[in-house]
Amino acid sequence: MQTQALIEAYYGAFNRGDMDAFLALLTDDVRHGINQGGTEVGKEAFARFMDKMNAHYKEQLTDIVVMVSADGSRAAAEFVVHGEYLSTDEGLPAANGQKYVLPAGAFFEIKDGKVDRISNYYNLEDWIAQVSA
Repeated sequence: MQTQALIEAYYGAFNRGDMDAFLALLTDDVRHGINQGGTEVGKEAFARFMDKMNAHYKEQLTDIVVMVSADGSRAAAEFVVHGEYLSTDEGLPAANGQKYVLPAGAFFEIKDGKVDRISNYYNLEDWIAQVSA
């Protein structure tokens, strides 16, 4: 799969909530750089992370712009997260269905037509301010 189509399929699966299709786009040893956190390795770890996220947050991404390196080995995306905070995530403010809108971005490495690394970035302080208001 070409890199542009791969990243578009990745975000399409995310927005549909199709975790099987979403995870199928990853290498088995995918590296996941968590915003303001550590790095997890492996599709199973990524699936557990997504299970946790989906339990706490309901999100849709809009205004997605994908940029691809000339050789297709790397990509970046910029987008806007429209979310609802469903249940309290450990160490964060209490959840009561707060809505938020947050600009975000991601960087990708591609290997054999699949996502081999994903690193997401957003302003956690902005998110905390929105759900605490």
